[in-house]
Amino acid sequence: MLILCMLLSHWIIAQNTFRAKVVNDQTKAILKSATANIPDLKISAVADTSGLIIIPNIPNGKFKIEITYVGFDKSEKVYNFPQTNPDQIIEVNLGPSTGELAEVTVQTTRTNQNLRDIPTRIEALPLEELDEKSTMRPGDIKMLLGETTGIHVQQTSAVSGTASFRIQGLDSRYTQLLQDGMPLYAGFSGNLSLLQISPLDLRQVEFIKGSASTLYGGGAIAGLVNLISKVPEKEPELTLLLNGTSAKGADASIYYSQKWQHIGTTIFGAYNYNGAFDPSNTGFSAIPQTKRFSVNPKVFLYMDEHNSGWFGVNTTYENRFGGDMQVIDGKADNNHQYFESNKTFRFSTQLSFTHKIDEESRLNFKNTVGYFDRDLGEHAFDFKGKQLSSFSEVNYVRNGEKAAWVAGANLVTDHFTADPPQNSLNYNLTTVGAFIQNTYKAANWFSLETGLRLDDNTPSPGKPSNGLFLLPRMNVLFKLTDHLSSRVGGGLGYKMPTLFNDESEQDGYQQIQPLNIGNTQAEQSYGLNGDLNYRSALGDEAVININQLFFSTRVDRPLILQNNTFINAPGHLLSRGAETNIKLVMDELVFYLGYTYTDTKQHFNGLAATQPLTPKNQFSFDSTYEIEGSFRFGAESFYTGPQLLSDGTTGKGYVTFGLLIQKMWKHLDIYVNAENLTDQRQTKWGSIYTGSITNPNFKDIYAPLDGVVVNAGIRIKLLN
Repeated sequence: MLILCMLLSHWIIAQNTFRAKVVNDQTKAILKSATANIPDLKISAVADTSGLIIIPNIPNGKFKIEITYVGFDKSEKVYNFPQTNPDQIIEVNLGPSTGELAEVTVQTTRTNQNLRDIPTRIEALPLEELDEKSTMRPGDIKMLLGETTGIHVQQTSAVSGTASFRIQGLDSRYTQLLQDGMPLYAGFSGNLSLLQISPLDLRQVEFIKGSASTLYGGGAIAGLVNLISKVPEKEPELTLLLNGTSAKGADASIYYSQKWQHIGTTIFGAYNYNGAFDPSNTGFSAIPQTKRFSVNPKVFLYMDEHNSGWFGVNTTYENRFGGDMQVIDGKADNNHQYFESNKTFRFSTQLSFTHKIDEESRLNFKNTVGYFDRDLGEHAFDFKGKQLSSFSEVNYVRNGEKAAWVAGANLVTDHFTADPPQNSLNYNLTTVGAFIQNTYKAANWFSLETGLRLDDNTPSPGKPSNGLFLLPRMNVLFKLTDHLSSRVGGGLGYKMPTLFNDESEQDGYQQIQPLNIGNTQAEQSYGLNGDLNYRSALGDEAVININQLFFSTRVDRPLILQNNTFINAPGHLLSRGAETNIKLVMDELVFYLGYTYTDTKQHFNGLAATQPLTPKNQFSFDSTYEIEGSFRFGAESFYTGPQLLSDGTTGKGYVTFGLLIQKMWKHLDIYVNAENLTDQRQTKWGSIYTGSITNPNFKDIYAPLDGVVVNAGIRIKLLN
């Protein structure tokens, strides 16, 4: 009994306390609410607001302590008690994880901050999700954008497959498509751009929904999509992707990257082919005959710790031929004559240079020069044009402890020349802009972002503004609790008059009358959005993220096509709605549910009418089971609600369903993907054209035309 009491006394005296401070190993930011767990003793503790974890009453011995935080890799280490220094506070550094829960750094705001700390609402698709999308549609990003909540992809040609994308119910001319922060895909090339960009060359895609005009100028009324290219890493990479489809398609892509001490390179090349495909036997191509070559090399220079930059070239040649299947097969006759031909050549250069002044500030310069040559041919009509555009920007960025500043100026030129007899459609525009933006972290729970931009456009439009636009913008971030945050923001925007939009593409630029910028007013916008975001861990291996967004954008004097002439409408557009996104991650399982409600109305001459081709309700569901580096299975379903068409009729609502199976090894992936397994086709519900097969007049395309499409392929990783 005496011995037992002595042992018990020794055990009580030999209690130890574990003290640790948990921080982000990259930024050294405190990770409050991190969790520590000692499995053998079944005790745990949570870090306080200073990141400090205290676990008392630990007996002598060796115990494994696990420290976790959502979005970061777990720390597992064995500690020996009693410790050499019992009062020591151990610093535990957690690195951001690379999977579904990873922290995301964004570039679109130019400050390279963490996604959670930016007052501007930004969504990002990281590399892991792009990897999945590249097996679904390796030849373009049409599917990638079309499956994003709040973005609607609209097909603009029934036989050529050209398409644009709309954010929050507004036409494509109110959005910007950027690559590495530079506009490469606007104007005459806009409706072909989604079809000429491969996801294999991308490492992240960032979305801003709502006004982004302060940093990016005219055209970012509804928002923007910024495609972030891959950069060379320490380990070389050589990836070859071969893909084939049941819709007569084939893709071959190659990507190579390597980084040495002072130089690096990335090289992307692709060949994409599709035979003309008519699954409904309408006599017209649902998918046109397409042949496309792309080569995009880049050179990166790492001169010293203060200076770095890169230079790239983007080249694409495409021959897209759609229309009457007999014409495509070379069997035209008196009845079978209709076709649409798009022969395009794109060549652009990109230059980026960064000078790091000190740890907090840097100077950046960007430039792109783009040349786009397009020959748009139809039966008895041919429209040829060349677009030469440029973008140059210099900006200064300072990331302080409390405040971040971005200030800069840019020059944008756009010159379009049409071949005779359409040379009256020639177009020139030069924009000089200056901007400044400040992000101030007033407290851990409150950040304020304010910005101001001044643009001067030549030639100037008719009143108001006469080419000079002042664009303020403000966003606030409230971190209400450790799990709940909210963003509210708004700003002004504008869009200069231009012939290049969805209506022109649908009409093939036939009969379009010249646009007189001096007699046409610029479109001006007022946007407001707000969201609530809830993120919480569910145990050690699960996390749920719920985001609810509300938005409203008004566009005054929108351009409309009337009697083949673009004029300012007598009134305004008003787009309002909501987005709901729910993501649940449970170890290897991921579930995603998205819903978009969009109510876009035209208020012209005191009357309100629904905007055509804008579905009010869209649902998406996606589930993925993945064993990292070994196996992936995905299932997804999408519902698109009924929508008003431009002829006054209503298009049907429809549901599509898809499956993906992928097996991965160290140097080889094999995958099979099936889209639209419900075989939804607009041609099932009626004819897609009026008139004769010789001179068809196509209706609005609001649903798929290609039906069930299965693709399969292999991805070979020779390096990495």
